[in-house]
Amino acid sequence: MLNLCPTGDKALKKKYNIKEFLEYTNISGFKNGHIHLVEYSSQKNIRRKSAPIELDFYLLAIKQNFDKTQDYGQTIFDRSDAFVYLDQPGDLLQWDIAHQISGYQILIDTGLFGKIAKEYSFTYYGNHEALFITKEEEKIITDLFQKALKEFNSYDNFSKDIVISYASLILSYIQKFYSRQFDTRQDLYNTTVADFYKNLEMYYDDEQNALDMPSVSYFSEMANLSSNYFGDLIKHYTGRSPQEHIHQLLIQIAKNKLRTTSLSISEIAYSLGFEYPSYFATFFKKETGISPSVFRNQ
Repeated sequence: MLNLCPTGDKALKKKYNIKEFLEYTNISGFKNGHIHLVEYSSQKNIRRKSAPIELDFYLLAIKQNFDKTQDYGQTIFDRSDAFVYLDQPGDLLQWDIAHQISGYQILIDTGLFGKIAKEYSFTYYGNHEALFITKEEEKIITDLFQKALKEFNSYDNFSKDIVISYASLILSYIQKFYSRQFDTRQDLYNTTVADFYKNLEMYYDDEQNALDMPSVSYFSEMANLSSNYFGDLIKHYTGRSPQEHIHQLLIQIAKNKLRTTSLSISEIAYSLGFEYPSYFATFFKKETGISPSVFRNQ
């Protein structure tokens, strides 16, 4: 919808439920406090600008005819005029739009949609990792939004289950299309993967990282990506998650220190960032099948 962008600024209000959000954004036709659907082109008085507000529901939308000069996270590999996104409860959103936009949105109460939405990792992608869709993908997604809207508008007592089913199907397509986006950005993301390997290997060379265990968030921040998007990207290209790569590095370094130094197992554990040696011993045995002491004695 409205160039809704997650932000860390202070919200105008603690939380906006569906009805309050519609009233605030000047969207007419309120029907239900648990589910509401909107076609942007039919709403001529949408609020064009807002300071951050916090959502208390899920907002699933396709935005078309948007201003490409704005920062939506688009790269030189994207050639789309539309993108889709899912905002979740707790997101802080702000917008500033210059002209009437087109597209659709579905607003769904957390109790009805939370369990479904949380099955998809892209729920926690940031706005700068928006999904830009091809013309063919746009037709598929738009058709599903239109069918959901038809159900919502056709009957006074519309079926929540049918609308939620369409919303769930949209999420399934979004997951599929994100995989396609990873492939179309291959040149860009090959560099991201290469940088991850380099930064991982050099992690303990940085004195600031001494006694701190590497985390996925550390490397995702270096790549300027959310942890979930970064994790899916790395797994897409390497077949293993960032956490698995981190574990491999820890085991590699631990084995080397057990073989070539006289450091105690406790000292090795602390040097790798483990808070307690017992945690290190459990981790090592889980990854290798034997304890650190047995490995050293071998």
